[in-house]
Amino acid sequence: MKMALAMAPAMAGSHRCFSARNPLAKALALTLSILIIGSFLLRSDTMDVRTKIIKSATSAKEAISQQKALVNYYHNGWGSGWHTPIEKVGSHPTAVVTSSHPNSSHTITCDYDMAKIREWQKKYKLQERIEYTKRYVQISRQDISRRPLTKLQQKFLPEQARAIDVNKQYEPETCPEPLLAPVTRSPFPATANASDFMFGVSTTYKRFTDPKTSPINEWSYWLTDSEGRSNGGKLILMLLDASDDDLADADRRLRQVGIDVDVYRSDSSLEMAVRYLALVPTLYNHRELKNKKWLVTCDDDTFFPAFHALAEKFEGYDDSRPMYIGTFSEDVNNIARHGSQAFGGAGVFLSVPMAKVVAESYDSCRTPEKVKESNSGWGPQGDILLRKCIYENSETKLTLLQELWQLDLYGDPSGFYESGIKPLSLHHYRGGGWHLAHPWHYTKVAHLCGEDCTLQRFITEDNFIISNAFSVAYYPSGVDFDVNQFERTFGAAPDDKGWNLDFKLGPQRPTLHKTGRKISWDLQESSINKDGSVSQVYVRKHDDWRWKMPDDTPMSDLDGIVELVWLPDQNAQ
Repeated sequence: MKMALAMAPAMAGSHRCFSARNPLAKALALTLSILIIGSFLLRSDTMDVRTKIIKSATSAKEAISQQKALVNYYHNGWGSGWHTPIEKVGSHPTAVVTSSHPNSSHTITCDYDMAKIREWQKKYKLQERIEYTKRYVQISRQDISRRPLTKLQQKFLPEQARAIDVNKQYEPETCPEPLLAPVTRSPFPATANASDFMFGVSTTYKRFTDPKTSPINEWSYWLTDSEGRSNGGKLILMLLDASDDDLADADRRLRQVGIDVDVYRSDSSLEMAVRYLALVPTLYNHRELKNKKWLVTCDDDTFFPAFHALAEKFEGYDDSRPMYIGTFSEDVNNIARHGSQAFGGAGVFLSVPMAKVVAESYDSCRTPEKVKESNSGWGPQGDILLRKCIYENSETKLTLLQELWQLDLYGDPSGFYESGIKPLSLHHYRGGGWHLAHPWHYTKVAHLCGEDCTLQRFITEDNFIISNAFSVAYYPSGVDFDVNQFERTFGAAPDDKGWNLDFKLGPQRPTLHKTGRKISWDLQESSINKDGSVSQVYVRKHDDWRWKMPDDTPMSDLDGIVELVWLPDQNAQ
C-alpha cells in the first residue's frame, strides 16, 4: 500500500499532460490506482475481498449504465432522447442523400427541406426549435381482411427523435428502412360508381364559398374520380336566396372539378324544416330520376369516405319497394329529444318508391300544424317532418345502417377517428361547436392503398399507433388498454350522463388525456406526389392541453412535426 502511494507523486510529475487539471489524466490515474490496489488485495486468498471487488465493479457498471440512460432519456418521457442533426456549414447547395431499400421500388430521401419545414412552422404557429421526424411507409396490397389493428414488426423510431432549428440548415441523413404495412386489396376511390344515387343538399352561397366551410373539395372526393370526371353521382344543390350570379358561379365551380350538378334557388320565406323536406320532391321530379335508385338528403358537411363500400351495401337492399334508410344520433338524449328517425347529417336514403310517397304527400306534410308538431323544443326539425310524412303515409319504418355516423359528439374527436373503424359517412367535422376534422385530407391516401386503409391502424414494436391519415400516437407506458374500445376523448352535450353514447359506441374506455400515457401528432394536411406516393403532415403543439403529466407538466417542451410518406405497392399491376 505504501509503495502504491509513493508511486503516485512520481507519476504525476513525469509529464505535464498528466496534470491533475486534465480529466483524462484523472481517469487514468484513478484506473491505475484501482488496478494496483486490486492486485495487492487479490494476493489474499480471502474470497470475501475478491467478491467485494467484483460486486463493487458491477455496481459501478450499473451506475454508469443508469447515468447514461438518464442522460439520453428525454426527461418528460415521450421519447428516448434527442438527436441533433449535423449543421451545414457554408452556403453551398443542400446535398440529397438517396437510398433504395430492397423493400421499396422508390428512391427515398431524408434530406432536411428547411424551406418546407419553415413553411409548416409558420402555417401552424410552431416554435423555431422543433422536433422533426420523417418516416417512409411501404404498403403491400394483399388478399387479407381489414384488421382493427395491424402489428408491424418494426420500430417507428429506430433512432432518437431529432430536434432542429428552423433557421439553420442541416446535412442530409440516411433513411431508415421503410415501415412495411400490409393492407387489403380494396378498390380505389377513382373507380367508384355512384350512378345509382342522386343527392340533395341545401345551404347558403356564403357558406358554399367560404374557404373554411366550402364543401367543394369534399364533394369532389365522393362525386368524381378525383381527375375532373363525374363518377355518375348527381348533385342537386339548393342555395338560399341566391342571386342569378351566385347560382351561375356555384355551378361553374362544381363543374370545374367534375361534379355533375344542377343548382337551384331556395326560398327563405319557407321554414327551414320545410326547405329540408322540399329536397325530396325536388329530387323525385328531376329529369334524371329514371336512371336513379336512391335519393339522398344530407348536409353540406356530410362526407362519404368509402363509396365502393357504400354502394355495395345498398346493392343488398330492395330498391323496388319503399325504403327509408339511415341512422340515429349517437347520443340517446337526442333520440329522446327529437324522436326515432334518421338523422340527416349522416345521410338519409330513400328508394324511388319511398320518395314518390313523400312527393305526393308533400303539401299535407308541410302544413303549419305539421311544422308545429315537428318542433321538439329546439325549433321545427326537418328530420322529424320527413319521418312523420313517411310514417303517416305509408307502412314503411326506418332501416338502420349503423356504419353511417351523425357524430353528435363534442370535444376531442380522436377517440372516434383512432378506433380503427371504417365509417360509411362522417358529419359535423367543420368545428364551430362541433369537432374539427379534415376528411378530404384523410382520404387522399386511399388513392394509393385503397379505401380500406383510410383510418386503418398500425402498431409498431415501440408502442406507436398510426391511425392512417388521422394521427400518430405514442404510448410511453405501452398499449395497456383494450384497443377495440373507443377512447372517451369526447362527450355528449348538453346533458352528458356518462352513458349517453353507449348504445351506439359501446362502453368507452377512459381517456388518456393528461395522464402522461399518450402523446399524439394530428394530421393537418396531405398531398399526392408526382411519383404516386402520398405525403402526410402530422403536428403536435408542446402546450396542447391533452399531452400533459398528471401534475400538469407538459410531456414535451418542443412542438413537433411527423412527416409520413406512403409508397405505392411495388408489385401493383
